[in-house]
Amino acid sequence: MYAGEIISYRQDILTFASEQYGTEPEYLWSSAPEYAVLRHRNGKWYGIIMNVPQEKLGLSGQDWVDILNVKCEPDMIGSFRQHAGVLPAYHMNRTHWLTVLLDGSVDRETICLLLTMSYDLIERGSKKRKRLRRELK
Repeated sequence: MYAGEIISYRQDILTFASEQYGTEPEYLWSSAPEYAVLRHRNGKWYGIIMNVPQEKLGLSGQDWVDILNVKCEPDMIGSFRQHAGVLPAYHMNRTHWLTVLLDGSVDRETICLLLTMSYDLIERGSKKRKRLRRELK
């Protein structure tokens, strides 16, 4: 890597989601065609990749940066937020979501771990809702 090189794990994450979960990105907004939603087979989002201005994240600079929003256990958010490159959720519920910079400040393994945790949370939530529905009948 040379000084000034722009890094993004965007494609790495999309490849990981495809290989690990069979998930293909959905591009839902014509006004933001680069935003890629990762959807669990139950229809719920477990990740969204966006490109946003640094200033929207409370960062200094005028550049845009790729980010990944992932769902996280509320009691683990504080721990992950201690890591450089992990921020309060952008445009999502900050109690349940985190934003991860895809600029190299967080390593690929940690990003994949967070994405896996998000996927598992969505899956567990779906099973829990199904069980509750059965119990209510």
